[in-house]
Amino acid sequence: SGFAPPTQHVLEKSEVAPSKFNMKLEDTYELLLSFFRPVTCRHKDEKTLIPCHVGESLNTTECLENKCCPSKASHELKCYMPFKDNMQLTFRLLVLTAGGFLILGCLPFCCCACLQR
Repeated sequence: SGFAPPTQHVLEKSEVAPSKFNMKLEDTYELLLSFFRPVTCRHKDEKTLIPCHVGESLNTTECLENKCCPSKASHELKCYMPFKDNMQLTFRLLVLTAGGFLILGCLPFCCCACLQR
């Protein structure tokens, strides 16, 4: 018959299928966000572990797929949220700033070389 089974999702008139451009834009946004918000699974003793938002009883593969950290110790949570990595953020910003200054420093020489021709 012409009816879709109840388990199959059918787009209605008000819904629009996501375009490739929107998906690329979301991927770019996620990359930028992960660049400026680096995380790590290494924790120090004074930091408390927060259970992963998808559940704490996941195996290692499921934990990593959900961008969480698997625990190796049996007395701790099996899957926990990663921590902000401030050292990595500092390093990335330093490299980005140094690269910007390098480009700005070379720009006058490149312009002079092009104008002399």
